[in-house]
Amino acid sequence: MFDQLENVEQRYGEITEEMSRPEVASNPDHFQKLTKELHSLEEIVLTYRSYLEVDSGLEEAKEILLHSDDPELLEMAKEEQQELLAQESNLSEKLKLLLIPKDPNDSKDTVVEIRAGAGGEEAALFAADLFRMYTKHAETNGWKSEMLGSNSTGIGGYKEVIFSVAGNDVFGHMKYESGVHRVQRVPETETNGRIHTSTATVAVLPEAEEVEVEIKQEEIRIDVYRSSGPGGQSVNTTDSAVRITHLPTGLIVQCQDEKSQHKNRAKALKVLRARLLDQAIQEQQQKTSQDRRAQVGSGDRSAKIRTYNYPQGRVTDHRIKLTLHRLEDILNGDLVELIGSLRVADQAEKLKFQEQTSSTP
Repeated sequence: MFDQLENVEQRYGEITEEMSRPEVASNPDHFQKLTKELHSLEEIVLTYRSYLEVDSGLEEAKEILLHSDDPELLEMAKEEQQELLAQESNLSEKLKLLLIPKDPNDSKDTVVEIRAGAGGEEAALFAADLFRMYTKHAETNGWKSEMLGSNSTGIGGYKEVIFSVAGNDVFGHMKYESGVHRVQRVPETETNGRIHTSTATVAVLPEAEEVEVEIKQEEIRIDVYRSSGPGGQSVNTTDSAVRITHLPTGLIVQCQDEKSQHKNRAKALKVLRARLLDQAIQEQQQKTSQDRRAQVGSGDRSAKIRTYNYPQGRVTDHRIKLTLHRLEDILNGDLVELIGSLRVADQAEKLKFQEQTSSTP
C-alpha cells in the first residue's frame, strides 16, 4: 500500500510543478485535464500526509516512553499514544478505501435521462420533481446543468427530460441515481384522498468525448421537422427539430428544445455519444458480473432503488436500507447524506471484494 501512496505523492508533485509552467497555463484543455487529475489525487495525498504526521507523533511518544523518567510526561505520552493509535487506524482504513481502483469514467461530466414510468400524468409530474431535485443539487455543488431535450405535458410534467451536468467528478457522484424511483403521494387530481404509487426511471450516463466514441456519417440518418409542444401543436415555423437514428444499433435521439437546427443537432449527437459509450460499458460489465455485484452504483435501470413517501415525509434507499425523514430537503436538492452513504457502502463492498480476490489462491 505504501509504495502506491509514494507513487501518488510523486505524481501529485509532478502535476503541481507542470501546472506552474507558462506554456501549460496557456493551454486550457491540457490545464483542465491536469486540474482534474490533481483533484482526483488530492484527498489521497492529504490523507497520506496526515497519516505520516500521526506516525511521526507516535515515534516521538515512543521515545518519551522509552527514555523519560518524568511521571507526568510519561502519563501525557501514554494518553497521546492511545489517541494517535486510534487516528492511525482510522487513516489507514481510509487510505485503503481511497486506493481502490477508480472507475475511469468517474471524472467525466454526465448526461441524465429521466422518463415517466407507471402512473400516467402523476408519473410525469414526479419526473419533473426529480429533474428539479437534480438541477438544484447541481447548483449547490457549483456544477453547470444544461437542458438537452424534453417532452413536456400540459400541466408541468415531463414524459421525458434529458440534461447534462458538468463539473468535478460529476459521474462518480451522480451514478448512484440510476434506477427506478418510486413516489407515494395523493395526486392533486385525486378527489378521494387516496395515495397513489407512481414511478420514474433515471439513467445517468458518462459523457463521451468525440475521440472516445466515433460516429461515422454513413452510420447515422438525420431527419429534421418542426418542433411541437404539449398536445402536438407546432411551436416553430421552421424545421429546427432534429431526429438522429444510429443505424448499427437502432438508437434514436430527438432534440427540439433549441430554435436552431444546428444547436439541436449538436445536443442530439452529445446524447447519442453518451448512450453509445454507456452501451459499451454495460456490455463490458456484464462480462465481469461478479465485480458488478460488488457495486452499489451499478447503473441497473430496472432495479427499484428509492421510494419517496409524502404522507410520512420520508425517503428510503432500498440498496443500503437507509431511511431519512427529510423528504422536503432532499427534493430541494440536498442529496449529500444519501449519496455520501451510497458511496461509502459502494467502497466498502469493493474493498471486501478486492480483499477476497487477493486472498484467493
